[in-house]
Amino acid sequence: MKRLLILGIAILMSCTATPSQKSSDMQGNVELLVSESQGGTDQVGFKIIKNEQEFRNSIKGSFGLVELKKEPSVNYPKFPKNKKVIFYQMGSFRSGSHRVTSIKNVSVKNNILYVEIPAVESGGMEIQMLSNPWFIFAVPSDYQFTSVELKYSN
Repeated sequence: MKRLLILGIAILMSCTATPSQKSSDMQGNVELLVSESQGGTDQVGFKIIKNEQEFRNSIKGSFGLVELKKEPSVNYPKFPKNKKVIFYQMGSFRSGSHRVTSIKNVSVKNNILYVEIPAVESGGMEIQMLSNPWFIFAVPSDYQFTSVELKYSN
Protein backbone atom coordinates (compact mmCIF):
# COMPACT_ATOMS: atom_id res chain seq x y z
CA MET A 1 0.00 0.00 0.00
CA LYS A 2 2.89 2.33 0.86
CA ARG A 3 4.50 1.68 -2.54
CA LEU A 4 1.22 2.42 -4.30
CA LEU A 5 0.96 5.74 -2.45
CA ILE A 6 4.56 6.66 -3.33
CA LEU A 7 3.99 5.66 -6.96
CA GLY A 8 0.82 7.78 -7.09
CA ILE A 9 2.62 10.81 -5.66
CA ALA A 10 5.51 10.34 -8.12
CA ILE A 11 3.10 10.24 -11.07
CA LEU A 12 1.28 13.31 -9.78
CA MET A 13 4.57 15.21 -9.36
CA SER A 14 5.74 14.29 -12.85
CA CYS A 15 2.47 15.54 -14.35
CA THR A 16 2.71 18.90 -12.60
CA ALA A 17 6.32 19.34 -13.69
CA THR A 18 5.49 18.79 -17.35
CA PRO A 19 5.91 22.06 -19.27
CA SER A 20 2.87 23.48 -21.01
CA GLN A 21 2.59 23.55 -24.75
CA LYS A 22 4.09 27.02 -25.04
CA SER A 23 6.95 27.48 -27.39
CA SER A 24 9.54 30.21 -27.03
CA ASP A 25 8.76 31.57 -30.49
CA MET A 26 5.04 31.97 -29.69
CA GLN A 27 5.69 35.07 -27.61
CA GLY A 28 7.62 36.70 -30.45
CA ASN A 29 4.89 35.91 -32.96
CA VAL A 30 2.06 37.73 -31.20
CA GLU A 31 1.53 41.36 -32.10
CA LEU A 32 -0.81 43.86 -30.42
CA LEU A 33 -2.13 46.12 -33.17
CA VAL A 34 -4.83 48.33 -31.61
CA SER A 35 -6.29 48.63 -28.12
CA GLU A 36 -9.07 50.93 -26.93
CA SER A 37 -10.94 51.36 -23.68
CA GLN A 38 -14.27 52.17 -25.37
CA GLY A 39 -16.23 51.07 -28.40
CA GLY A 40 -16.68 47.35 -27.82
CA THR A 41 -19.85 45.43 -27.07
CA ASP A 42 -21.32 44.34 -23.74
CA GLN A 43 -20.63 40.70 -24.61
CA VAL A 44 -17.22 39.03 -24.53
CA GLY A 45 -16.30 37.61 -27.91
CA PHE A 46 -13.90 37.51 -30.82
CA LYS A 47 -13.85 37.36 -34.58
CA ILE A 48 -11.10 36.68 -37.05
CA ILE A 49 -10.52 39.56 -39.44
CA LYS A 50 -9.87 38.26 -42.93
CA ASN A 51 -8.65 41.28 -44.94
CA GLU A 52 -7.46 44.89 -44.87
CA GLN A 53 -10.92 46.37 -45.51
CA GLU A 54 -12.55 44.43 -42.67
CA PHE A 55 -9.62 45.47 -40.46
CA ARG A 56 -10.11 49.18 -41.23
CA ASN A 57 -13.88 48.91 -40.80
CA SER A 58 -13.44 47.28 -37.37
CA ILE A 59 -11.19 50.10 -36.21
CA LYS A 60 -13.23 52.88 -37.79
CA GLY A 61 -16.53 51.51 -36.47
CA SER A 62 -15.21 51.45 -32.94
CA PHE A 63 -14.08 55.07 -32.96
CA GLY A 64 -17.48 56.34 -34.13
CA LEU A 65 -18.19 59.10 -36.62
CA VAL A 66 -15.95 62.14 -36.51
CA GLU A 67 -17.54 64.11 -39.34
CA LEU A 68 -20.10 63.05 -41.87
CA LYS A 69 -18.60 61.80 -45.16
CA LYS A 70 -15.04 62.39 -43.95
CA GLU A 71 -12.47 59.79 -43.03
CA PRO A 72 -11.59 59.99 -39.31
CA SER A 73 -7.99 60.87 -38.60
CA VAL A 74 -6.94 57.45 -37.37
CA ASN A 75 -3.43 56.15 -37.86
CA TYR A 76 -4.15 52.62 -38.96
CA PRO A 77 -1.49 50.05 -38.25
CA LYS A 78 -0.50 47.87 -41.19
CA PHE A 79 -2.54 44.74 -41.72
CA PRO A 80 -0.13 41.85 -41.04
CA LYS A 81 0.44 39.42 -43.88
CA ASN A 82 0.60 35.68 -43.19
CA LYS A 83 -0.98 36.07 -39.74
CA LYS A 84 -4.43 35.61 -38.23
CA VAL A 85 -5.80 38.92 -37.00
CA ILE A 86 -8.22 38.67 -34.06
CA PHE A 87 -10.65 41.36 -32.91
CA TYR A 88 -11.37 40.63 -29.22
CA GLN A 89 -14.13 42.39 -27.28
CA MET A 90 -13.63 42.20 -23.52
CA GLY A 91 -17.23 42.88 -22.51
CA SER A 92 -18.53 45.54 -20.14
CA PHE A 93 -16.85 46.83 -16.97
CA ARG A 94 -18.39 49.17 -14.40
CA SER A 95 -15.23 50.79 -13.06
CA GLY A 96 -11.50 51.05 -13.63
CA SER A 97 -9.33 51.06 -16.71
CA HIS A 98 -9.19 47.79 -18.64
CA ARG A 99 -7.28 48.78 -21.77
CA VAL A 100 -4.76 46.15 -22.92
CA THR A 101 -1.29 47.65 -23.27
CA SER A 102 0.72 44.51 -24.02
CA ILE A 103 0.43 40.79 -24.59
CA LYS A 104 2.89 38.69 -22.61
CA ASN A 105 2.37 35.34 -24.27
CA VAL A 106 0.00 33.19 -26.29
CA SER A 107 -0.48 29.45 -26.38
CA VAL A 108 -2.91 27.04 -27.99
CA LYS A 109 -4.22 24.03 -26.14
CA ASN A 110 -7.31 21.94 -26.91
CA ASN A 111 -8.41 24.39 -29.65
CA ILE A 112 -8.36 27.32 -27.21
CA LEU A 113 -6.10 30.30 -27.81
CA TYR A 114 -4.90 31.51 -24.41
CA VAL A 115 -3.80 35.16 -24.44
CA GLU A 116 -1.78 36.23 -21.41
CA ILE A 117 -2.05 39.92 -20.60
CA PRO A 118 -0.69 41.84 -17.61
CA ALA A 119 -3.04 42.25 -14.67
CA VAL A 120 -3.38 45.97 -14.03
CA GLU A 121 -4.68 47.62 -10.91
CA SER A 122 -7.89 49.19 -12.16
CA GLY A 123 -8.14 51.94 -9.57
CA GLY A 124 -11.02 50.25 -7.78
CA MET A 125 -14.06 52.39 -7.21
CA GLU A 126 -12.33 55.75 -7.78
CA ILE A 127 -13.05 55.57 -11.51
CA GLN A 128 -16.80 55.20 -11.94
CA MET A 129 -17.69 54.71 -15.57
CA LEU A 130 -18.87 52.01 -17.92
CA SER A 131 -16.29 50.81 -20.38
CA ASN A 132 -16.34 48.31 -23.22
CA PRO A 133 -12.68 47.71 -24.05
CA TRP A 134 -11.46 45.86 -27.14
CA PHE A 135 -8.18 45.08 -28.83
CA ILE A 136 -6.89 43.66 -32.10
CA PHE A 137 -3.89 41.37 -32.21
CA ALA A 138 -2.19 39.03 -34.66
CA VAL A 139 -0.91 35.48 -34.21
CA PRO A 140 0.75 33.09 -36.69
CA SER A 141 -1.64 31.84 -39.36
CA ASP A 142 -1.03 28.18 -38.50
CA TYR A 143 -2.63 28.51 -35.03
CA GLN A 144 -5.84 26.45 -34.99
CA PHE A 145 -8.43 27.47 -32.37
CA THR A 146 -12.17 27.77 -31.90
CA SER A 147 -12.22 30.07 -28.86
CA VAL A 148 -10.08 32.69 -27.15
CA GLU A 149 -9.53 33.07 -23.40
CA LEU A 150 -7.69 35.84 -21.56
CA LYS A 151 -5.30 34.98 -18.76
CA TYR A 152 -4.26 37.77 -16.40
CA SER A 153 -0.77 37.57 -14.88
CA ASN A 154 1.55 39.75 -12.85
